[in-house]
Amino acid sequence: MKNEISPETKSEFLKGNDIGILIIHGFTGSTQSMREVAYQLNRLGYTIQMPRLKGHGTTPEDMETTSYKDWIESVENAYSELKTKVKNLFVLGLSMGGTLTLYCSIHHKIDGAITINAAINLPEFKVLYDDSQSPRFIPGIGSDIKKEGIKEWAYDRTPKKCIQDILTLSNQVREKLSYIKCPLLIFKSKEDHIVPPDNQDYIFSHTGSENKELIELENSYHVATLDNDQELIIQKTHHFIQSILK
Repeated sequence: MKNEISPETKSEFLKGNDIGILIIHGFTGSTQSMREVAYQLNRLGYTIQMPRLKGHGTTPEDMETTSYKDWIESVENAYSELKTKVKNLFVLGLSMGGTLTLYCSIHHKIDGAITINAAINLPEFKVLYDDSQSPRFIPGIGSDIKKEGIKEWAYDRTPKKCIQDILTLSNQVREKLSYIKCPLLIFKSKEDHIVPPDNQDYIFSHTGSENKELIELENSYHVATLDNDQELIIQKTHHFIQSILK
């Protein structure tokens, strides 16, 4: 049976000016978590490429058949497509999407990167993976949101096999943070129940960028793109891009 893609989780391309932003969602999540940020940035004029990572937006069983290499490939394909349509290219990502944003910053010449609660060190995930008693699917990690009444489209179960993939990806990126030289804007939720907030301090300290800024989000949990600081993320991202290109 074919895994159907939920309308909420589809990839999107939003035409704008010659400044492009590649927007990447997180682990077990979907484009739904990034859509409002994407639409608002598009209204500000930017061209948006927002891919659905392979294995996401369908079923946990579908995700179980994929690996971190498939998620990288999803991003690489979107990057290549966007690059042909714009003059300047920025990358923005949430959680593992932030990890993949850092991956892009290591492997491609981009104009700037924006990360939101990016994952580069996940000790609790490792404990889960190393537990031989844990089942094939473990409880989901979606909807870590402070704002009441907001729900993230994310899997309610996480394939245990994919825990190893996000750990591998995070480790590979962490080892090469010093390679990152592009301007960097890092958003850090002070209270995050999925990715330890000190991940963001580590990224700030270990990247090679001369132009970098760390902004603390006082009123959001992990999925900050759907939380109380959503507008702040949009405004600061817009200012960051404009300050680089002026």
